[in-house]
Formats: sequence, C-alpha cells, structure tokens
Amino acid sequence: MQSVRTLSIMKKPTIMASIPSTPPSPQSLPSKTTSLRTLSSKKPRNILTNPIPEEDPKWVPLNLSKSELYLPLTFPTGQTFRWKQTGPIQYTGVVGRSHLVSLKQLDNGDVGYYFHCTTSDSDSESAADARIALLDFLNVGISLTEVWESFKASDKRFAELAIHLEGARVLRQDPIECLIQFICSSNNNIKRITMMVDFISSLGNYLGAVGGFKFYEFPSLERLAMVSEQELRAAGFGYRAKYIVGTVEALKSKPGGGMEWLAALREVDLPEAIVSLCSLPGVGPKVAACIALFSLDQHHAIPVDTHVWKNYLHRKHC
Repeated sequence: MQSVRTLSIMKKPTIMASIPSTPPSPQSLPSKTTSLRTLSSKKPRNILTNPIPEEDPKWVPLNLSKSELYLPLTFPTGQTFRWKQTGPIQYTGVVGRSHLVSLKQLDNGDVGYYFHCTTSDSDSESAADARIALLDFLNVGISLTEVWESFKASDKRFAELAIHLEGARVLRQDPIECLIQFICSSNNNIKRITMMVDFISSLGNYLGAVGGFKFYEFPSLERLAMVSEQELRAAGFGYRAKYIVGTVEALKSKPGGGMEWLAALREVDLPEAIVSLCSLPGVGPKVAACIALFSLDQHHAIPVDTHVWKNYLHRKHC
C-alpha cells in the first residue's frame, strides 16, 4: 500500500474539504468518568453585559457568505469532536483555549457569532483577542471561492459535486487538542471518540454550559500528565490509554515544551511533519495526516484509510 507521504507529494492546493458525515447525536459522559474530573477554581468572566437571554443572543455577523463557511459541512465532519450542536444550524465550542463561542448560520447565509465567556482580565482585550482567535480557528485568510474554482477547473468529478460542498471549510485547530483527539480516533467510531474527547476535555477549567452541554478549556500537558493509564482505561479508552500517556510524556520532554515543537511543524515540508508526528506513541501515517491537515497548515495532506484506499484503487482501474 502506498504511504501517505507518497500520496501527498503533489501540487499543493490551498485547502482540502472534508466530505460530510451524519452529525452524531449528543451524548452525555458516562457516570464512571466523573470521578476523574478535577476542575479549577478559576471562574470564567462574562464579557457581554447585554441581558439578552442565551437562547436568543445578539449575533455578530462574520461577513462570510454561505459559500465561504457553511456550518453543517464544517463541524460535524470528523475534523473536531469538541464542538456541539446547540441549536438549529448552531454549533458551540472553545477557541483560543478559553473563549466559549457559538456560531449560527443566519437567514441571509452569513454566519453570526456570540461569545458566552472568557477568562481574560480586560473586557475590551477579551473581545478583541476572542475574535482574533475565532478568525484564526476558522482559517478565514483562505478564500474557498478561489480554491473551489481551481479545483473545478482541474477535476471534472469535483466540478459536479462542488455545488453540494460549498462552505466546507478546513479548521485550524490547536495542535495539542487535535493530536489527542485523533489518537482517540484510531480504529474507533464517532460516538465513542466523542465520549473519550469529552472526558479528556472535562479535565480542563470549566467555562460554562450551552444547550445542555458543559464546556471546558482543553487541559494543559501538565494536567494531562497527572492522568494515569489505568484511569484512562477505566474510562473506556482501551489500548489508546497507553498511547495518550506516552505521547504526553514525549511532548513534555521536547525542548521548549510540546506546544512549541508541534507549532514548528507548521513551517516544515509535509513529509518531515509526518515523520515527526509518527515518532509519537499511537500516531501512524493516517493519524499524522489528519493532525497535519487540521492543525498544522499542511493543506495538501491526504489522510488515507481503508475506504479512501479502496476508492482510489477503484477509480484507478476504471
């Protein structure tokens, strides 16, 4: 079988869109995981004083057309397992580690945002930092319209499907969050992956609740290092428990810390990024390609699993 490195060395387009899958139904964490939750006493601060009920927030437009960002084709597609559907065409999650935000597809096709809380000290600084973090997370510097036109011109089949894929945007996630999520995804299904990621997330600082879901900062490496393999196995992680513990240990041993090491992979060629990621426990070529694509700006990475490989062989011999 060809490696991800071989399949990935091609002309580098700006972005790859994910094919949408059916959104998972919201699931609560099993009660056996609650014993491992250690929440910080640090409380989030509300940055909006307007007494508008949460269920009817004042949405601030992003000025992005539906062809640039369509939420149902972006969030429930397997890129991230931390965001929850909290209303009709509305999704909620955390950006910049501590900013709890909801996004909603508005009637005019634009996307509106609403920040529920932040942990920064200054309200004005919080609002500015939160917006910057949101725009970075959404990769708004990339024009999907231009990318789509390029793809349609070079691929007849894509041109036929493009009308159904408009607004499917690749996110720019925090590398550590993305790494841990995709170690959980190995040989797994969406429901179970989501439960594992919810458990890991619940080890971070509590930010608030929206739509019946609780949201947390993603835990630091130091916090993750406090969780044992036995605790993770008891929470249902199976063999992935040893990989998470091993990867956290490996990252903590990197010069300057794991975050700096991961962020530096945004500046290297894809083959080098894949090799570096595969040095971590539990990270193989497919998982490495997912991490590279969804958090390390390696937009020409192609995650290859059994289904992608079979389709590639089928089209090759047609």
